[in-house]
Amino acid sequence: MSETQHRLPRAERRTQLIGAAASVFLAGGYDGTSMEQVADAAGVTRLIVYRVFESKEALYRAVLASVTDDLRVEWEAALATDIDALPGGIAGVVLRAARRHPDAFRLLWRHASHEPLFAAEADAFRVIVADFAAGFLAPYLADRTVRRWASAAIVDHLYGGICTWLDTGAFSRDDEFAVTLQAGMRAMVDAWSNS
Repeated sequence: MSETQHRLPRAERRTQLIGAAASVFLAGGYDGTSMEQVADAAGVTRLIVYRVFESKEALYRAVLASVTDDLRVEWEAALATDIDALPGGIAGVVLRAARRHPDAFRLLWRHASHEPLFAAEADAFRVIVADFAAGFLAPYLADRTVRRWASAAIVDHLYGGICTWLDTGAFSRDDEFAVTLQAGMRAMVDAWSNS
């Protein structure tokens, strides 16, 4: 029995499989990924994967939920404090969750909306975060049409920027990057509110 096949508590095994699946789905897409590939990436048998997840669809949904659930927890904690006082502000909040689930985050933001089974879920996530951003932008942008556009644009900038940072940036510079990204978002809002 390999080191990764030894008996883990169900929650730990689930987390292990979600991490492996995120990487495999990101590389191969939903249709191009088999449960066998997920098992190989996790260093377990396919039977173990099926003991935890009844289907590939359930596993993909669990990957997406792993990052959306973590983002929700991060936001709830941030909203209970002064977000601007947190390292990197809003950008830091999102980056911390993304760094814990880098492949799942990229899968959610870049790929899930192109997968027919998951497009509605991914699109709903985008609407939720844009609506959330619209609340932050309301004091700066009175025009509802401009605010709707701006909220989608700033969310694209934030999430897309974080995806690119996950691709190319060093973990050791995450705080510096979050501050820079946050400053860029503030500059965008200032420019929009002054036009």
